[in-house]
Amino acid sequence: MDRIESLTLFLSIVDHGTFAAAARRVGQSPATASRAVGALESALGVRLLERTTRKLALTDAGMRLAEHLRRVLPDFEHAMLDVAGQSAAPTGRLRISAPRLFGRMHVMPLVYAYLDTYRATRVELSLSDRFVDLLEDGIDLALRIGELPQSSLVARRLGAVRRVLVASPDYLKQAGTPDDPEALAGHQIIAVTAQPGDVQWRFQARNARPQTVKLKPRLEVDQMEVAIDAAAGGRGIAAVLSYQVEQPIRAGRLVRILKTFEPAALPVHFVFPTARLMAPSVRAFLDLAVPRLARLKALREE
Repeated sequence: MDRIESLTLFLSIVDHGTFAAAARRVGQSPATASRAVGALESALGVRLLERTTRKLALTDAGMRLAEHLRRVLPDFEHAMLDVAGQSAAPTGRLRISAPRLFGRMHVMPLVYAYLDTYRATRVELSLSDRFVDLLEDGIDLALRIGELPQSSLVARRLGAVRRVLVASPDYLKQAGTPDDPEALAGHQIIAVTAQPGDVQWRFQARNARPQTVKLKPRLEVDQMEVAIDAAAGGRGIAAVLSYQVEQPIRAGRLVRILKTFEPAALPVHFVFPTARLMAPSVRAFLDLAVPRLARLKALREE
């Protein structure tokens, strides 16, 4: 491992907090990462990290080195990319994370297009509704639905979706259409939840304060697709994201209800660790994916 690689790995360890997480990010083993830092310490003649059984701590020398590296490594990487040419075709692995249903519906076709366009690449797509830590899990690019917490990640906005209520025309014909959130108490409720029991649905009419309604579901499931199928089959009212039911609504299998009480739209973003040192693979995928996603009617719920 050359000096630049060792310094880059050291800074990755500082950012991730563990040898294991940093090593995964750069495709090395934790043992290799530990040896590289040891060799760097020997070459510099100072201790950079204090190692304990529970965590790593920077020494004063390590802290000063990390501060210097945050300034000089980006310039080095930028120079290398500039000389090599930003238009160089991407190669190697790209790791992407997306919510399970959105990923299956909208990200998977983009992955196919990316692989067909760039033959020297490969993609690892993780579809999960859990919150993914990009640095800890070694993810290059993630799609997020909802307000973003404060972080060092760079975000590229794609559009917005809403939390909506839907039911089948047959169900509404038999049970009636509720005209306000409180009326939901008299309806069959389908809930998507990991914990059994009452659910709370939030509403906000225009120019009004947010409203929370506590409901007792008649049917509880742990998969959104199952809840959508149940609602389309006349089993009751389900709360979903607008993009998830765009096709059933268009086909007349579901009807959107209580639209004037829907809470604010939820933004949809791609997030990634850095813009200045964006890898060619991330840049190429964004260039391909962002225009296509921005055209989706499903993401125009402002």
